[in-house]
Amino acid sequence: MLGVQEAFLRSLDNAGLVRPERSEGGHRRYSRRQLTLVVRLREQLDDGHTLAAAGRIIGLEDQLAAAEDRLAAAETQIADLRTELGRRDRDDAAT
Repeated sequence: MLGVQEAFLRSLDNAGLVRPERSEGGHRRYSRRQLTLVVRLREQLDDGHTLAAAGRIIGLEDQLAAAEDRLAAAETQIADLRTELGRRDRDDAAT
């Protein structure tokens, strides 16, 4: 499904980068989020990065995406506050 070897998945587990749940029989069970991470790690490795570097790069990419989301939310909140302030100024000027 992912185009990776079982040994690759085991190496990610051993490195602590992707820790799947285990079935009662000991089989690894991956979440969709973990599968997406596996693909991202494989892409980084294909680009020539070490496993440690790939994990760090992805961690930093995720932090950046989260920061961009927070920034966008803050910009929206600022715009809303400016609109409200303008509305209050117009209401005060009209009275």
